[in-house]
Amino acid sequence: IGTIACTAMVEWKASSNAGGNIVTAQAMYEGLWKSCVWQSTGQIQCKIYDSLLQLPSNIQGTRALMCAAIFLCFISMMVTVVGLECTTCMAEQPQQKSKVALAGGVIFIIAGVLALIGTSWYGHRVAQDFYSPSTPTNSRYEFGSALYVGWGAACLCIIGGGFLCCMCSDKGPSGKGPRYPPSSSAGGRDYV
Repeated sequence: IGTIACTAMVEWKASSNAGGNIVTAQAMYEGLWKSCVWQSTGQIQCKIYDSLLQLPSNIQGTRALMCAAIFLCFISMMVTVVGLECTTCMAEQPQQKSKVALAGGVIFIIAGVLALIGTSWYGHRVAQDFYSPSTPTNSRYEFGSALYVGWGAACLCIIGGGFLCCMCSDKGPSGKGPRYPPSSSAGGRDYV
């Protein structure tokens, strides 16, 4: 959900208030799909990007990475549901069921890495343009809220996939849990 929200949001970069000429009557936002201008009167005007080929390579690449991450998250959820212990799919094959859940966790991690690469690449470009001496002060942009949502969603995908992988790889090849040594009480005579 976070990856979908991040991809759909317009606030990938927001106009900066740094410098001497601060224009507070409007705020400009740019996203992967459109750019918007917010007026102080509350009016918002958005323009969808006209041509895919006219877009900078970082927007095209980030679009592709985020769409791939969304697709892999969807596939991972479907695979993981089949492999979870609480579902009856593949109940007669517990070893295979565990491997399916492990595969779902690995796909989640890959999706999180793709989202992390996309948001970090875009964020690096925003920071690079902000600190460039050739960029005029009044046309500088800062990180928008979509980048933070994207970084958070990517980290959650990676952590969730890691949890799935750890949960599914606990069991050894025999499918038994860990063995513990017998208690040290002799004959059950020691009471607390």
